[in-house]
Amino acid sequence: MSPSLRQMRALVALAKTGSFTLAAEYLHVTQSALSGLIKELESVLGVRVVERSTRKAQLSEIGRELFPLFEKLIEDLDGAMAGIAQRKALKTGLVRIAAPQMMACTLLPEVIAAYRQAHPDVQLRLVDCPVESVSGRVFSGEVDFGIGPERDPTAEIAAQVLFEMPFVLVYPQDHPLQSQPRVTWADVANYPFISLQGQFTERLLRDMHVSFRELSLNPYNEVTFMTTALAMVSANLGITACLPYAEPMVKLYRLQMRRLHEPELTRRFFVYTKTGRSLSPAAESFMAFLFKYVETHEWNIGSSVAGTPL
Repeated sequence: MSPSLRQMRALVALAKTGSFTLAAEYLHVTQSALSGLIKELESVLGVRVVERSTRKAQLSEIGRELFPLFEKLIEDLDGAMAGIAQRKALKTGLVRIAAPQMMACTLLPEVIAAYRQAHPDVQLRLVDCPVESVSGRVFSGEVDFGIGPERDPTAEIAAQVLFEMPFVLVYPQDHPLQSQPRVTWADVANYPFISLQGQFTERLLRDMHVSFRELSLNPYNEVTFMTTALAMVSANLGITACLPYAEPMVKLYRLQMRRLHEPELTRRFFVYTKTGRSLSPAAESFMAFLFKYVETHEWNIGSSVAGTPL
């Protein structure tokens, strides 16, 4: 049998005060209760830890050896418990989030800034990366959770829908499509289309084919990041498609956005976590804040995008 925490605290308090009376007051127990804890400790150890032959309580040789060990254990435990309490109260903590580049430079900085207003002591680290790397960062434990578009499910990664948005067309000011009352995917095929590499284009073409078998889209240029596509559109090198959450960056490039029709294609974004891994209080708090923020954001409740109804 090992000494209990209460027994160790009794010995430490007695060593620091040198008095059963003062030690009992320090621990907020009766003197008889303190004496009982010391006797229990001596019974567990099978040796005497306090010399009672003098007026002043003094530790025995073994008691003096145990005192610094017990004191260190108690300090470490109290420090750990205080740290946990701080985290639960969101007075400290670290949250790491992985997200694709476009989301990392539009939506997430807004959410992080709003969250820090309520919880300034929680550290938030944003990892911007290619879409295909989000799940890998989550699986490796490099981040607490990731945000990204729908990907093939795996047993190791859990996914929770964050939002579903329609595709919007992005084009320069005074573009011929601006005068059309309604823009369709068939209209897009008449102009150089700048798309993203990888699964973005693959899924887009697959969804278009499911809805309209005769509809085809041949990208004029495929790039890695949406910011590159927007820069090319800004230079009048073509048009592109993205989701409404990218509106701040679209406005930065002074481009126009309109919802695309026929077919009505949407994209779902998910919050990805590692299966079986518990989140810290800070990570859980930020995730809940993120869902609430998205739920109440204007582009997620049917309002307009750049002045054009969705």
